[in-house]
Parts: sequence; structure tokens; C-alpha cells
Amino acid sequence: MTAAADVLATLQSRGESLAVAESLTGGLLAAEFVAVAGASAVFRGGVVAYATDLKAALLDVPTPLLNAHGPVDPSVAAAMAGGARERCGADWAAATTGVAGPDPQGGQPVGRVYVAVAGPLPEHAAVRELTLPGDRPQVRSGAVDAAVALLAERLAITITSR
Repeated sequence: MTAAADVLATLQSRGESLAVAESLTGGLLAAEFVAVAGASAVFRGGVVAYATDLKAALLDVPTPLLNAHGPVDPSVAAAMAGGARERCGADWAAATTGVAGPDPQGGQPVGRVYVAVAGPLPEHAAVRELTLPGDRPQVRSGAVDAAVALLAERLAITITSR
């Protein structure tokens, strides 16, 4: 069973749902989940907000935050996850933002990635900063793996805190 399948099975057993918000991964995170048979029982959908202005328009990321820090920032990742959770009506959401390359962006190096999770309670939220090696496909794939792993970790923590 894949990590994404494990996450979906955990959510289904708890009667909870999932959404995603993506920038640099451009739909790969959603594809990771929907590749699992039966994903529709849990996965509500997602938003690919590749352009910075769409992060504000579609995911309610505050424009002043984007203006101050740019799209590759831990607070932006957290806001994207929260926005996807709200917009898609999901219990949980995962988000990805970063620089896949080939060139740095906004002062951020290639491979700088932030993944975030938002859950039903504020204490479920988490953001992780990564510096991923490799070329563009490797960075994007690594971001997907990291987002799924962070979601799995947050779900495990909420099981023990119930």
C-alpha cells in the first residue's frame, strides 16, 4: 500500500475528507491521491494556483502576505492549506509551494519547498521547509512525497491525542 493509500484509508476510517492546494506540483499531489482506487470516498478536490494572484483569489491567501513575502513562504503554504480546506469543504488539506527550477524565484533557490497541512483544529496545522535536490521533476516529486508524509504524520498525532 502506498503512503497516499494509507492516508486515504485513515481518513475513510475516521469519516473525514481531504483537499489539496498546489503550486509547484501543478496537480501531481491530487493525482497521487486519485490514483488510489476508492479515493472518491475521501478526496473532495483541489486547487492548482500556479500564479501568485490565484493564491489570493482562489485560496484566500492574504494579498499583503503575498506582497511582503512572495509565494514561496511558510505562511503562504499554511494559508493555501487553510484556503483549500475551506473552499473544498474538507476536514483536512495539504498544500505545496516552492521553486522547482530551472531558475531561482523571488530570492528563493531551486529546491526550496514548503508543504503544509490544515486540519479540523488549529493545532493540527503544520508547515515543513525543505531543500530538495535534483532537477525539476525530482523537486516536484519530492514535494508530493513530503506533503503526503506530513499529512500522515499529522493524522497519526491526532489519533494519539483523541
